[in-house]
Amino acid sequence: MAIDIPTGPPGQPDISYAPDYAKYKARTERRLATEKLPSTLPSGFPEKLESDLVWDNTDIASRYDWTYILSSSDIAELDSALQHFKSLGKPLGYIDQSTFPLQDLHESLRRVSRDVHTGFGFKVVRGVPVEKYSREDILAIYAGLSAHVANTRGRQDHQWQGQRADVVLNHIYDLSTKVDANKIGAPAYTADKQVFHTDSGDVIALFCLEEAADGGHSKLSSSWRVYNELAATRPDLIRTLAEPWVSETFDGLGKGWSERPLLFHQRPSETGPERMVIQYARRTFTGFQGLPRSPHIPPITEAQAEALDALHFLAERFAVTLDFMKGDVQFANNLSVFHARDAFRNSAEKQRHLVRLWLRDDELRWEIPEPLGPRFDKVYKDVRPERQVFPLEPFVRSSAAGKGKEEKEDGALRY
Repeated sequence: MAIDIPTGPPGQPDISYAPDYAKYKARTERRLATEKLPSTLPSGFPEKLESDLVWDNTDIASRYDWTYILSSSDIAELDSALQHFKSLGKPLGYIDQSTFPLQDLHESLRRVSRDVHTGFGFKVVRGVPVEKYSREDILAIYAGLSAHVANTRGRQDHQWQGQRADVVLNHIYDLSTKVDANKIGAPAYTADKQVFHTDSGDVIALFCLEEAADGGHSKLSSSWRVYNELAATRPDLIRTLAEPWVSETFDGLGKGWSERPLLFHQRPSETGPERMVIQYARRTFTGFQGLPRSPHIPPITEAQAEALDALHFLAERFAVTLDFMKGDVQFANNLSVFHARDAFRNSAEKQRHLVRLWLRDDELRWEIPEPLGPRFDKVYKDVRPERQVFPLEPFVRSSAAGKGKEEKEDGALRY
């Protein structure tokens, strides 16, 4: 396990990537005792959200069947679509609904998208036969199936082998035995616990190529349920989340940080219902392992430190643990659902291995709050089929590479 030592700029609160419940409770008690905290929500924010997106582990199983099990005919159609795509002789970046046709399965996958966008916010498609195919073919099936759920793929890295590229697939895999810990700046490349967070983009798709020998359970939690709890008990923290935060970008571009809220309220309109959007990753405020928070970036406040812990521990309290197994594809609304995973242990026979896509459904997509526009443009703007890269093996993407990031060339990027 990585040693997570709190670091950061002068004035940074005592907080690290790994949440500490005792520190959280002590900070809460201290602030309640010494500060006069606001007792009202920001103007226009609802006291309570009412939606299928509000759920927790006490009721979700009775309200919603979140698993779609592929039938034998579905699997045969996936294979037929794969053979059709391969007959075109095109790179994987050209996979879409037309080049990977699923005439019968298509409508079932569109229902998956509706569940993700207008239902409970997530769905698991189960039963992709991983062992039947080569790595390239199984990634083609993953991309093809996903294209019918959400038709646009987003970039997860902007370079490959030292050249500009749209890297649209990322491997979630423990590289800590192969890569210096100082060159790993995100828990996705370790066996450590990943705390509750959101990724970039509209929809996150995770495909399980292999399970861990032990642990690594996938967890989802409704951010709308967390909102309702905070709105009822700590409206001051809703105010904190809705105010600008200094978020480290870790991308080596510009000044290295951006300033925006984590939480956005969207009033109902002619084009959409009332929505609450949250986008955040804890490590951009605390650092992680080889990427500590930079000393030249403004520190977070005590209120923000408490809010980060409140988000995690409430999400953990309300979370559902998925029976996520080899051959499963998990789709989640990245704007309304937090995700996390437990720490895990690999063995010689079983090495936990997920692959990730960031997706957008141009038909059902949510409106993106204006302050998030630049962040989402980095993911979706001008992604081209001819520039899309699907790495076949795990690597540390550039925004998650730690010290020695400046040394990355071909051999250090592809582990």
